[in-house]
Amino acid sequence: MVRHREIGESALFRQEFETLEQNGITGVALPRINDPNVIPLWFGEGDLVTPAFIREAAKQAIDDGLTFYNHPSGRAELLAAIKAYLDRIYDLDIDPNRVVVPGSTMLGIFMAARMAAGAGDHALIVSPNWPNIDRAFQMTGAAFDFVRQRLDADGWKLHLEDVFEAARPNTRALFINTPCNPTGWVMPASEQRRLLDFCRERGIVILADEVYHRNIFDGDAAPSFLQIAAPDDPLIVVNGFSKAFAMTGWRLGWMVVPSGYREQMAAYSECVNTGAPPIVQSAGIAALEQGEPLVRELRERYRAGRDSVMKILAPHPRIELQMPEGAFYAFPRVRGLRSSMDFSQGLLAEEDVGTAPGFTFGPGNEENFRLCFARSGEQLETALHRITGYLDRHDNEF
Repeated sequence: MVRHREIGESALFRQEFETLEQNGITGVALPRINDPNVIPLWFGEGDLVTPAFIREAAKQAIDDGLTFYNHPSGRAELLAAIKAYLDRIYDLDIDPNRVVVPGSTMLGIFMAARMAAGAGDHALIVSPNWPNIDRAFQMTGAAFDFVRQRLDADGWKLHLEDVFEAARPNTRALFINTPCNPTGWVMPASEQRRLLDFCRERGIVILADEVYHRNIFDGDAAPSFLQIAAPDDPLIVVNGFSKAFAMTGWRLGWMVVPSGYREQMAAYSECVNTGAPPIVQSAGIAALEQGEPLVRELRERYRAGRDSVMKILAPHPRIELQMPEGAFYAFPRVRGLRSSMDFSQGLLAEEDVGTAPGFTFGPGNEENFRLCFARSGEQLETALHRITGYLDRHDNEF
């Protein structure tokens, strides 16, 4: 919808901005976002406060006077910590000059989209996808299409032939999130290699969102495109601290870009946000250097949440749900559901349970809703029983 001006009048701003709409998650959540009676499963975060060792690092940075501008690409100490972290978990030798630190993973995604595509270009988005992704590409002025994962008997899968067929001569970018929000799908390394080979041949830049790389239930880290790519391959990997280290409110991410772009990335970061706050970067260093016990603790917490979802929600006759491989979401299909927005709003009104409507995750998801199971066990189980009760009471109404 056009904001501030009637349709037909001359627009004050670019069309991409004038037509920007709120995503369905915030549409459900905002009216009751601070209501203590709501069990909030709508956003992608748990209920654990960032651990003390990370908070203390930020406090120490304040006491040490780290309150000034710093290098727009990130403090050298954090770039070195990111390199060491990636080298350790993936057995790599990343050049730290390829690493850039934006003020949030989402900002990194926005920057990457703008780097790779613009007006007259075409992009592909693997869906179901977090709704801010297509909005980021909308703001670039590029046209884009969705390539939807398919729900097979053994779970969600991306059929690469669907990607290959959707590519156009002017396709410049492909966005992919693995492990996936909202489906929990994890892309195998063999398929990553096939996709990279295709994109390398076609000159398509892969924008890989790997922020859930440690939120995986089989292994220590999900496969990364960095493990198979050459330094000059058409690949931007975006990652961050929010999901692996319980730091959603800190707004700190990192990007690994092709070699040879250090100066351009520094200039880009400078004009976007002049670099992430140095105090927050100190917290990030602590997370990377001391956070492995936390990663393991969160993984088991999320595993327990996933098990509760599969035990309580999955057996319901209206629900179709495969076990997620990664991330910390369930994306169940409600058989015969006509409006996912009505479902989420009704569930919130009657049961005080906040969920995300499926339509906002891309085309073909109107029968779905998303819930985040990164919550305490008792609270999560209460919410799941409320959802099944709501389904039972309204069985013939949607």
